[in-house]
Amino acid sequence: MLHFLMQPWPWWFSGIIIATVMFLMLFFGKTFGFSSNLRTICTLAGAGKRVKFFDFDWKTQSWNLVFLVGAIIGGYLANTFLNDGASFQIAESTAKDLAKLGFEKAHEIQPTELFSWEAIFTLKGFSVLAIGGLLVGFGSRYAGGCTSGHAISGISNLQLPSLIAVIGFFIGGLLMTHFIFPLIF
Repeated sequence: MLHFLMQPWPWWFSGIIIATVMFLMLFFGKTFGFSSNLRTICTLAGAGKRVKFFDFDWKTQSWNLVFLVGAIIGGYLANTFLNDGASFQIAESTAKDLAKLGFEKAHEIQPTELFSWEAIFTLKGFSVLAIGGLLVGFGSRYAGGCTSGHAISGISNLQLPSLIAVIGFFIGGLLMTHFIFPLIF
């Protein structure tokens, strides 16, 4: 069984799982999105006493917190017990593009020039992570949800605002990748 789990799975398998989960969520009247967990956690911490946005019955979102905890535990278990270290590969064209920007060839999924203790304590590393985090947080709140919520749940519900948001996410990603990111690095 462990050997089966450690093999690369076909790309289409995740699509089947996502479609099954979305069908079940639609059937039970739930919506999916990770950014809604932040609102629930802030409510649990007592933010509802000061800000009306956080004043709601958090128990209606308890299933989403279970999903969040399961994702964290599942990621830890997969990385700890199912990771042989050899399965991560980066395309040569991507490695060349990153090398032009000053990144080493990736040995992990996260570039150490951005995601390491050494990088976070530099002005550039801290600024990129802090400003990026603020923009993602503000953007997901302003757009009424995160990329997973709009792209998976919103489009599954045939919501036009979600389609518009996803188009905006793609345009923003392309602008960042081809114009802003090269300026930063």
